[in-house]
Amino acid sequence: MDPYTQNNNNHNMSYQDFSSLSTVASGSSSNSPAVAATPSRYENQKRRDWNTFCQYLKNHHPPLFIQQCSGAHVLEFLCYLDQFGKTKVHTLICPFYGHPNPPAPCPCPLRQAWGSLDALIGRLRAAYEENGGAPEVNPFGARPVKLYLREIRELQSKARGISYEKKKRKRLAPQEDHDNKLLPVRKTSRVLQAYFS
Repeated sequence: MDPYTQNNNNHNMSYQDFSSLSTVASGSSSNSPAVAATPSRYENQKRRDWNTFCQYLKNHHPPLFIQQCSGAHVLEFLCYLDQFGKTKVHTLICPFYGHPNPPAPCPCPLRQAWGSLDALIGRLRAAYEENGGAPEVNPFGARPVKLYLREIRELQSKARGISYEKKKRKRLAPQEDHDNKLLPVRKTSRVLQAYFS
């Protein structure tokens, strides 16, 4: 067995041991299943996003508590994240403005994609309420944040030449019972004919 596989196996064993220790430490009964339900990918991402935002507040000058956080702080956080963006957003003076697939590189800045920011705000909004925040004062649902996301969507849509319109779902035509639908119309028309005659 190569050392890499051996190290991985040792790592997995220690993780399993840790899992069983945390189950014992939490005082759960022996009736509970041995394997705890693993959090979904969404839940893991939401936890990571929440931890990142809390760390951002801790490093803020001056440091902030989550209770002090407002929509303005959320906007600062979103602007801070732009430095880690990977989406090319063309400026108005760029010759590739509005082209979805530019033929050559350009010096336009990299930004966070609108879809990523929108999903991030959704996860943070849910995490805020799960961590004891009241929905009516949720800074991630503040009007300035919604307006900012809408502006980013429009700006990136124009700059990148990509439409962010929601796709319309095709509705299946319900099977119509023509006899039942026409029956009330016939009755109504007879009533009207009798009224006007």
